[in-house]
Amino acid sequence: MAKNLVIVESPAKAKTINKYLGKDFLVKASMGHVRDLPKNPKKKKGKAAGRAIGGVEIDKGFAVEYEPLEKKKKVLDELKTAAKGAEMIYLAGDPDREGEAICWHLAESLGVKDKKKLRRVVFHEITKKAVLAAFEHPRDIDDKKVDAQQTRRILDRLVGYGISPILWEKVRRGLSAGRVQSVALRLICEREREIKAFVPEEYWSVLAQLQAEHPPVFPANLLRKHGKPLEVTNEAQAAEVRQELEAATFKVAKITQKERKRHPVPPFITSKLQQEAFKKLRFPVKRTMQVAQKLYEGIDVGPEGSVGLITYMRTDSTRVSDDALAAVRGHVAATYGEDYLPEKPNVYKSKSNAQDAHEAIRPTDLSKSPEAIKRYLGKDEFALYRLIWNRFVASQMRPAIYDEVVVDVEAAAYLLRAKGSTLRFKGFLAVYEETPDEKPEQKPAAEEKAPQTDDTAPEEASTDLPPLVEGQLLKLQQLDTDQHFTQPPPRFSEAGLVKELEENGIGRPSTYAQILATIEARDYVEKQEGKFRPTEMGFHVIDMLIRDFGNIFNVEYTAELEKELDAIEDGSDNLLNTLGNFWKKFELDLPAPGPKPPKPDVVLVPGEVCEKCGSGMVKKWGGGGRPFLGCSTYPECKSTKKIEGEESGFPPVDPEALALKCSIHDQPMAPRSGRFGYFMACTLYPECKQTRKLLRGNDVDGTLKLEQLRQIDENCPDCGKPLAWRRGRFGPFIACSDYPGCKYIKKKEAIEIGLLCPACNEGQVVERKGRWGKSFYGCRRYPTCTFTAYHKPVAEPCPSCGRAYLLEKETKKEGRVLFCDNEGCEFKKTTAAA
Repeated sequence: MAKNLVIVESPAKAKTINKYLGKDFLVKASMGHVRDLPKNPKKKKGKAAGRAIGGVEIDKGFAVEYEPLEKKKKVLDELKTAAKGAEMIYLAGDPDREGEAICWHLAESLGVKDKKKLRRVVFHEITKKAVLAAFEHPRDIDDKKVDAQQTRRILDRLVGYGISPILWEKVRRGLSAGRVQSVALRLICEREREIKAFVPEEYWSVLAQLQAEHPPVFPANLLRKHGKPLEVTNEAQAAEVRQELEAATFKVAKITQKERKRHPVPPFITSKLQQEAFKKLRFPVKRTMQVAQKLYEGIDVGPEGSVGLITYMRTDSTRVSDDALAAVRGHVAATYGEDYLPEKPNVYKSKSNAQDAHEAIRPTDLSKSPEAIKRYLGKDEFALYRLIWNRFVASQMRPAIYDEVVVDVEAAAYLLRAKGSTLRFKGFLAVYEETPDEKPEQKPAAEEKAPQTDDTAPEEASTDLPPLVEGQLLKLQQLDTDQHFTQPPPRFSEAGLVKELEENGIGRPSTYAQILATIEARDYVEKQEGKFRPTEMGFHVIDMLIRDFGNIFNVEYTAELEKELDAIEDGSDNLLNTLGNFWKKFELDLPAPGPKPPKPDVVLVPGEVCEKCGSGMVKKWGGGGRPFLGCSTYPECKSTKKIEGEESGFPPVDPEALALKCSIHDQPMAPRSGRFGYFMACTLYPECKQTRKLLRGNDVDGTLKLEQLRQIDENCPDCGKPLAWRRGRFGPFIACSDYPGCKYIKKKEAIEIGLLCPACNEGQVVERKGRWGKSFYGCRRYPTCTFTAYHKPVAEPCPSCGRAYLLEKETKKEGRVLFCDNEGCEFKKTTAAA
């Protein structure tokens, strides 16, 4: 029996480190947290009773009682049993506050009387060297880190359990308010109001295409008039400028040549990884963190077994260990040459509140390049690992160098400017380039700033300039005056919201995925073309929270609380002080304790009467955050009514869609919404199933427009109308464009694999797609012959049992494998990939 017990959070992590520790260690997984605050805390009575919210006893120093999670009781019992026979117990949770808290909860729950047997081990990468080093230097649990995590948990409990019941009473049951999630919702709602209040400004660009003695023709932008910045704001002004420029002589006034360096960006921290994975790979934040967790905990890479491929993925530090710096510098020199290697390692400054005990997110072993281990990685794992790899390597390379030329051109009273930029040395751009943020079209600055000599910003489109000298005359080839309008700020994508939260110091990158998921699940926002748009209920909830709890759901105050949590962790503040200060603000806004006050008078909607009982109607909120009218006597009367017009929360619908008629019943079609979004439906729906999908347009108000069916060059064999692509529950399909008026659906062609069916010896075996898109193999004579196989049949008899065919599959570890699935036959052989 093993002498030592090691407890980690996940089975994948346990599998990876188990091989490094030897037979004296038993590694088990806690599957995350084993204890938490009770979901439904019991109210205390008598003398023990005091002010309490969600199980937090305010009058007793914010005391809480934790209880085992119901679904973890079996796991906890197994860990207790293993702990009884162990000489030492090593708690190896993740190296952050949450991991420290998990270890503390385990120490409190295992029932170990001799606390000297409990030791904490910390590693930031799951490699043999890092794991063994951690076990050589175990330590005690860090109480300050635990206090910081507990403070966050209690703050979240006070806000959630203190305010959510108010939302249930005033808006809808099942809603929730969160200390950080509600501030995120506030940012989304404020951005939406900015967009709605935005007034476009007209401006005109003036671009001259100029020709010198030698090609090419090059563009120059209008900049000044009489030495002062010039803004062209209307058509008449543009026409006047055009007339004067067309009559002017163009002359090179000044040429400025300089070198510009573009420096590499730091290796990833969590928030930057989330943003860049969204922009480059279109990964939602949640998927990024899930894939990164797998890469950190360990991937099976063949004979070597499970290996942690990246360092810990929850970090806000750009620090890199000396060993990793030496390895990446060696890689850069060997792969790209000494010219690409800086004299000294590039050092990047972390944020002031960064936890520098962590490292940046980087590969753990540079001998395992993405291409070398691609066969062992899933599609998402490979894409994210390559992104992390390239960013880390690029961070330790020389800057890119541009030769930049700025040419000022005089034309009568006007000054125009042309810019040319040539990449002289790629530097880090040979490996990696950061994706720029999305920016709306804005009026250009009246006076352009001098070009910077040192930055990390992406390079704008460069212009090739011909050989020029000062005083040289130029010929005007073409003059373009174009009208533009400024655009409102864009709605937040996941990457944009993460950036906004990070820049405002709200929450931690490790919590962003949960924040985004929660506000969407509560119907406070909806996603449109990957952007967050608040629902009317989202507006209603945030307006109410700001009105009643404005000093709590405040961007600056929420950021200040994050700093206080950091202060608790570093020992300069404590749990009681932070919670006490918070409570003084919070209790001023909370309803007074005691008997529930009588419900406020119901505010009836003027002019609306229940069609069933004649009572007044009140405004309520349903699924998707959309409002409706409900009888004021609910639940005695359950009558409801749809709200029409602007107050409906339903987006405006394009007139073309509203004019649509059902081709089956010749009835008007009306906009509706369902599980899969908006659609037009026959007014006899659901008896008549004719529908057309509606999609959001690019208008500021998000007008719904008919989905344009992509027709194919083929007509329906039943009615003669064109066939078109449509989208159903199980993905795209080709059907009659009059579907469901005409119910013809084109079946997908089955692909023959060149094997006679081994069951009937008549039909060919074909590859088909199942209901959920997964491939399988079956006889073309189906349903007469029911032969099926989920792996590809191969025309090769089994040498063990004589069956007429074998099956083929690909595995990460073994490659191409042929095997027999005949009952009782265990034949299997590994072969080279075809």
